[in-house]
Amino acid sequence: MSDVQIGLTGLALLLVLIGLRVPIGMALIGVSFGGLWYLMGWGVAWGSLGLIPYQFAANWVLSSVPMFLLLGFICFHAQLTQGLFRAARLWLASIPGGLAVASIFGSAGFAAVSGSSVACSAAMGRIAVPEMIRHKYHPELATGTVAVAGTIGALIPPSIIMILYGIIAQVPITGLFLGGISAGILTTVGYILVVMIRVKLNPSLAPDVREEVSKKEKIAALKETWPVILIMVGIFGGLFGGIFTPTEAGAVGAFLACIVAWMRKALTWERFRNAILETLLTTGALMVIAVGASLLTRFLALSGAGDYLSSLVIGGGASTFMVLVMIVLIYLLLGMFLEPIGAMLLTLPIVLPIIGAADLSLLWFGVVLTKLLEIGMITPPIGMNVFVIKGVVGNLASTTSIFKGIFWFLIMDLFVLIFLMSVPDFILFLPRIMG
Repeated sequence: MSDVQIGLTGLALLLVLIGLRVPIGMALIGVSFGGLWYLMGWGVAWGSLGLIPYQFAANWVLSSVPMFLLLGFICFHAQLTQGLFRAARLWLASIPGGLAVASIFGSAGFAAVSGSSVACSAAMGRIAVPEMIRHKYHPELATGTVAVAGTIGALIPPSIIMILYGIIAQVPITGLFLGGISAGILTTVGYILVVMIRVKLNPSLAPDVREEVSKKEKIAALKETWPVILIMVGIFGGLFGGIFTPTEAGAVGAFLACIVAWMRKALTWERFRNAILETLLTTGALMVIAVGASLLTRFLALSGAGDYLSSLVIGGGASTFMVLVMIVLIYLLLGMFLEPIGAMLLTLPIVLPIIGAADLSLLWFGVVLTKLLEIGMITPPIGMNVFVIKGVVGNLASTTSIFKGIFWFLIMDLFVLIFLMSVPDFILFLPRIMG
């Protein structure tokens, strides 16, 4: 076999292993190590296995990942975001589907202090869904809204997906964060429109729950949002003001979250220990997958399979539009079966050369890719956010009803995706003026 054939065979074997439910990190490392051994010999394979994990893990920017994860887990366990939903509920109660809209705003606020869609869905699911069910909201609307609103967590910075993408694609993370703000706001507005239109067409989905709320109560509710606002100002003010780097922003955010939770007497030793433990476990899992992706990149480069696939797509006469359509379809398909970070790290060694050869902006693509991966979080059969919500709400709603509830939001997601792909300047505008 030629070197390229060895590379392509390795990719085929990788897909088979993933289909057999072998953990993505182990499949990546095993196939890449075996391919390098067959291609270059025992010494090169062992040398790569010893060198590449260190080279990847020693990247200073990567240290922001556990810090942002810790920030999100502390906010989750210390329940620092409850005030966001209460304030949004009181201020938005007069509009159609006010509680559902409030849960979307609450999720957007939580997204600004967390880089995790799962954490966002779990936190808002515990707070918002029981409240909506208590006010006779249809379970499909209640659970579907919170499940999709959780996907905002990866678009509005800080975003773990964007950090990992920026490291691998060598794109400025601050620029990705700025582009993600535009995409996150557009997604939030789209979800709110879906709720308001559905409730307007079918008022039985969300009964009118208007209540007499004094201006004093509304102001008092706004005061409850100070923990999240303080953390947001601390992170974004320092990050975009040039006071500290994205790497340092994660540590500052985690420190602020600890201080705020301690001031509110919400950070017990048990909650802090759980936050640390979940951060360690999640970071470890991400590192294994990322190291495997780095090894795959080396294997594809040495075999020439990466360049071959890139030239096959671009050199085959495919237009830029068709290239993007193929990439979108691949990620939508992968999103049905794989979790987002695994899907991203699995495919970037192949996709990035294609995007580069098509002369497309890697920064723009990073934001579009994040949106694509988040759509995968709600698509059947393995929509992770759906199962997170099911675990949180228990018998309040069935898994089938939650999937039904996300249908119209999924349609809106596709419209948002088409807009982001058709108007790149919408994403690139903030990075340009603040770059």
